[in-house]
Amino acid sequence: MGKIFLISGLGADARIFQYIDLLGHEVIPIGWLEPEKQDSLSTYAQKLIDHYKITPGSIVIGNSLGGMLTVEIAKRVKLDKAILISSIKTASEAPRSHLLYRYLPLYKLIPSTWLPQTGFIVRKVMGKMSKRHQELFVSMLKGTSPKFIKWALGAILHWDNQTIPPNVYHIIGDKDKVFPYKRIKGATIIKGGTHIMIYTKAKEINNWLKDIIN
Repeated sequence: MGKIFLISGLGADARIFQYIDLLGHEVIPIGWLEPEKQDSLSTYAQKLIDHYKITPGSIVIGNSLGGMLTVEIAKRVKLDKAILISSIKTASEAPRSHLLYRYLPLYKLIPSTWLPQTGFIVRKVMGKMSKRHQELFVSMLKGTSPKFIKWALGAILHWDNQTIPPNVYHIIGDKDKVFPYKRIKGATIIKGGTHIMIYTKAKEINNWLKDIIN
C-alpha cells in the first residue's frame, strides 16, 4: 500500500489528526509551505506534490482546506484514494457567502498580524469544543503564518474547481457551519458532526476510514 499523506485545515497543523487511527500505515503529515502571492489552490497543490513527493498510488486525507487541496492533488496525481473530511469537492458545494466575500473581500482589511488572534470568532463557527480542544485549536492558529492565513482565505474564496477526480471519498457533518452539508453531493453524513468533528466524532470517522482504506 502507498503512503498516506495528511493535510490539515486552515489555521491547523498535523495535531488536527491526533485522534485518527492510521496505525500500520506509513503516514506523512504535510506542513504548510509559504505561498507566493499569485498562487491559487491549484498551483499550491503542485508545490505540495513536488515538495513531499506525492506519487501515484498514494492516499491523501485532507481536512477542510486540506480536502480542497486533496482534490487539486488528485487532479494531477492518480491517487489510490483521495479522502475529504469536513470539506468540499467543487466550488458549487461552497456556501453562497463565498461569492459575496469574493467580491467584498473584508478579510483584506484585517492586518495579517491580527489573523492568528481571531480564535474566539473561529471557535463559534467550528462548533462546540471542550476547553482542552479549544486550547489546542488556538495554539495551532497562533502557530500558523499570518501570511499563509491571509493568502489561504483569498485562495479558498476564489477556488473555481468543478472537476471531481476519481477515487474521491467524502465525509461531512450535518451540523457543519462552514460547509453546510445540504449543498454537498455524494458524501457520507455524520449526524451531529460539526466542522471540528475530526475531534468530536473521531470514532465514527475512524470506522469510516477503516472501511475505505482497508
